Parts: sequence; C-alpha cells; structure tokens
Amino acid sequence: MIPTVSVTRYITPLREGGSLPGLVEADDLGTYVCKFRGAGQGVRVLIAEVIVGELARRLGLHTPRLVALELDPEIARYEADEEVQDLLNASPGLNLGVDFLPGSFGYDGEAPAGDHDAATVVWLDAFCANVDRTWRNPNLLLWHGNLWVIDHGASLYFHHAWSGGVTDPARFADQPWDPADHVLLGQVRALGETDARLSALVTPELIADVVAEVPDAWLDGAGTAGVEGAEQHRAAYVSFLTARLGSRQWLPKVAG
Repeated sequence: MIPTVSVTRYITPLREGGSLPGLVEADDLGTYVCKFRGAGQGVRVLIAEVIVGELARRLGLHTPRLVALELDPEIARYEADEEVQDLLNASPGLNLGVDFLPGSFGYDGEAPAGDHDAATVVWLDAFCANVDRTWRNPNLLLWHGNLWVIDHGASLYFHHAWSGGVTDPARFADQPWDPADHVLLGQVRALGETDARLSALVTPELIADVVAEVPDAWLDGAGTAGVEGAEQHRAAYVSFLTARLGSRQWLPKVAG
C-alpha cells in the first residue's frame, strides 16, 4: 500500500477546491496537500485518487507522490477556523496526502505539453472516465519544465452507484467518454498508436497491483452493500477496470 506518515502540523486551507483540502506537515519532514476523508465526497474520492494516480505513474506520467496521512483530531484544537476544525474532527485516521510541489503553476496552454504526454493523459482520462480535466479546471501543473497530472477524484464514477451493491461491470466497460471539453484534446493528433502502447502496459495484473495500493481503511469504510472487507472491494475495482480494458467503446476518435 501507499506509505503511511503522521500529520504533525496543519498549515493552511487551500480554498481553490470545493472539498477544502489543506496544506500539512508530516513526521517524514514532507509537506503535503491533505485531502480529508471527512469531506462531503467521502472516501471513494480518495480511492479514485490512488488508483488513477498510481496508474498514471505506471504509464510514465509525472504525478505527485501519494501517502496516507494519519491524522489525530487533537490538531484541531489549535485551529481558529471553525470550518477547518469541523473537517479535522470529522477526519480521524487515514487521509490522503499529495506531495506539495513548491513553485509549480497551473497549466494555461502556453507551455507545450508534447503530443506523447498529451495523448497519454487523454487515454488515461478516457479509460478511467475522468470528467474533470477541462479548461475550467485543468488539474495539470507545470513544475521543473514537466507536465504533472493531479486531482483524479472525479474518475471512476461507477463506484458512486454502489450504495445499493456492486453494479454490472459491463455497463462501465462500454460507457462512451466525451472528450469535447478536454484541455489537451487539441494537442492530440491520433490515439491509435497510444492505445496500442498503453494497452500492452495496462494488464489485469498491473490493475491489481495499482488497486492494492489503496489502504484497507478506506475500502472498509466505503459502505458498499453486499461487499465485506477490503479484499472484496479490491476485487470489484479490478473487475470493473479489467472489463473496461476489454472494450474500446470508451476510446474517443481524435482527428488532429
């Protein structure tokens, strides 16, 4: 699983997103953007962040290191903001830490991403059904001359329908993905070669390895009816993503 470190200090809230992530320090001397399990979207967003983020890493994309942040709500005693206090008190245990990239800035289209990176990002977003990589919210950073992909919580929407039990993987496998608003679409000339290259990398075994990175505590806390324990949850994610891998209904046709 992703490594676990403990939060030692809450620094400041980051109010760009709706879930109020915060900048924290940890006992490994790292500084992280903390995404809280007690936020309104719940632990399934954190699960998607790990699965898609670690998949991006294995596809050769730059993405910040992820850790599980052990949070003691006692830290809330020293926070004056009541909204932040409530969030800290609602998030004991493991939260998601995303390595802070000091000096990075948001992608605005000025710096070329390069066709190889752009096509890989579009392929990944199509495969994982990410609906949040638009000009309104690119979720891309530029750091040390490289393009970094961040914020994958809007991916894997299928698990939000699991409140009544795990649904049919075939429905997600064949669900089309609309690339029209994607921030990098204009830089992609074709996806056929990228699809062939990445499909050879994304095997069922690699999917299982990526899903294994998710902490048990989040899977146990996901509250899926009819699913008992972390391993059954993992098997469900592997089943859905493997089914998606066996289809190409989701792959957009791109004419550059």
